Amino acid sequence: MNTTEFLTIAAAIVPDRPAVIFEGKEFTFAQIAERSNRLANALLAMGIKKGDRIAVIQVNCNEYLEIYNAVAKVAGIMAPLNFRAKEDELTYMLTNSESQVLFVGDRYLDLARRMRASLPAVQQYVSIDSRQPDMLYYKDLIAGYPGDEVFAEIDDNDVTILMYTAGTTGRPKGVPQRHSGFASYMLNNVQPADPEVNEVNLLTVPLYHVAGIQAMLAATYGGRTLAMMRQFEVKEWMETVQRTRATRAMLVPTMLKRVIDDPDFNKYDLSSLKVITYGAAPMPFEVVKKAIEMLPEVRFINAFGQTETASTICMLGPEDHDLRCEPVLKEKKLRRLQASIGHPLPDVEMKVIDPESGADLALGETGMIVARGPRVMSGYWNDAEKTRQAMTAEGWLRTSDMGYQDEDGYFYLAGRADDMIIRGGENISPEEVEQVLHSHPKLDEVAVIGVPDTEWGQEVMAVCVLKAEQTATPEEVIDFCRNRISSFKRPRYVVFCEALPRNPMGKVLKRNLREEYGQK
Repeated sequence: MNTTEFLTIAAAIVPDRPAVIFEGKEFTFAQIAERSNRLANALLAMGIKKGDRIAVIQVNCNEYLEIYNAVAKVAGIMAPLNFRAKEDELTYMLTNSESQVLFVGDRYLDLARRMRASLPAVQQYVSIDSRQPDMLYYKDLIAGYPGDEVFAEIDDNDVTILMYTAGTTGRPKGVPQRHSGFASYMLNNVQPADPEVNEVNLLTVPLYHVAGIQAMLAATYGGRTLAMMRQFEVKEWMETVQRTRATRAMLVPTMLKRVIDDPDFNKYDLSSLKVITYGAAPMPFEVVKKAIEMLPEVRFINAFGQTETASTICMLGPEDHDLRCEPVLKEKKLRRLQASIGHPLPDVEMKVIDPESGADLALGETGMIVARGPRVMSGYWNDAEKTRQAMTAEGWLRTSDMGYQDEDGYFYLAGRADDMIIRGGENISPEEVEQVLHSHPKLDEVAVIGVPDTEWGQEVMAVCVLKAEQTATPEEVIDFCRNRISSFKRPRYVVFCEALPRNPMGKVLKRNLREEYGQK
C-alpha cells in the first residue's frame, strides 16, 4: 500500500465529509482529491518525474495537504522545510535535496529571493498565497490544469518524503520516509475511513515535523476532518476545539501546560475532546497529572518516536493514564507516568544495549534504546558516515535516547546520551532530577545539566524558571531535593533564568544551557 491510496479511499468512502477546516475555509475529501490531481497534472507539465524533490516552506495550511498528495501521485518526494531555520540552513537543505520546485508562503518570499542565486537546481518557484511577478501562482495551477486522476508507478518502498532533522549541532540530516513506513503505521494503528464515524483532528504541530506529517496522513487514512492551525496559540486552540468540536489533538508538553494553566481554561467548552496525544519532549509529571485531573474524560497517549522512525514507535496508552483504580495499581501507574514511554507498537522491535560494546542489557539496566522495523530508516540522505554512526549492521537504529526496560515490558527514558551526567563514575539521569524539581511549588520549568568539576568530573546544575511572583534561593531548591533523591544526584549548583531555550517542538536546548552556564 502506498500513501496515495489514503486519499483515494477516503474520497470514495466519505467524499462529502470535510477533509480540512482552515481559517474559515472547508474542503471535502472529494475536493481535496480533485485539487491534488490538478496540482499533480501541473507538476507533470513542469517536467517533474519519479524521484524528483519538491520543497515547501510554509506554515500549516490546506495547501500543504494538496501539495503532499500531488507530489506523491507523480511519485515525487516532498521536502517540507523548517520555516524557523536560518537562511544558510535552508540553502543547505535545498541544495542537499537538489529540489527542483519550491513552494513558498508569503512571509518567506523575500527569503526565497535572497537564496535564489545559490539554488541552481530549483527550476520553478510557486507562490502559495499571492500572485508574484517572478513566480508561478498556486491558484493558477489549480485552475489551469485538469482534475483527471494521475497514476504513476510507485513501489511501496519508494521514498515519499525527505524530512530534515532539527539537530542542535552540525548540519540538518535528511531522513528519507518511505510509503511503506507510513502504511505500516496506519494499518496497525488507525481505523480506516468509516461513514458512521466522524472525528475531528486538531493539528497545531508544524508539518515540517514528522509528528505533523503523521497526524495529517492518519487523518486522511481515517477519514477524519483535519482542523488546522497555522501555529499554536493557547486561546485560539481552545476556541478552535470549541468551534470545530474537535475530538483529537496532539500537543507537545509546553503546549499542554499552557492550556491547563490558562486562567480562561474554564470559559471554553472542551468536552468534545476524546484523545490527546503528547510527545516530542519529556512531559513533566506534575503537568500530565494535572491534565488528567482537569480533563477527566480525555484519553491521554504518550507517543515516543523520532524523524528516523517515521514518528511513533512506542506508546504509553490511555489505560496507563487512567488513575481510577485500586491503590497498588495506581501507585504503579503513577511511577510509569513519571518516565515511561510504554510498549513498542506491533510493527517495531526495541531493546536496550550498552552504548560502548553494543551488548544487550538485562531488564532494569540503563543503556541506549535501539529500534528496528519497517518504519525505521535505512540511512540518511547522501550521508554514509552519519548512517554508519546511527545504524548497526543488523539494522538497529541507535536512538541516542538512554533508558531501560522493566519486567512488565515498559520502556523508560533516562535522558539523551549526550545529556547524561557522570559524577565520580556514577551515571545520573537529568530527567530523574528534573521530575523531582518539577514538583517544587515555586518552580515553573527546570532543566538539569552537567557542568565540569575538577574533583568529580561533573556536577549537577539545575537551571530554573520561577513561577510568576515567586522568589527562591539556590539553597532552598537544593534543600528541597534532600529527602527526595540520592545525595550524589542532588544539584550542587542552581541558577535562575527568565525562560528555557527550546526548539519549535518544545525540546529544551541543553547544549545552549551548557554553553551559557557550564563554565560558571
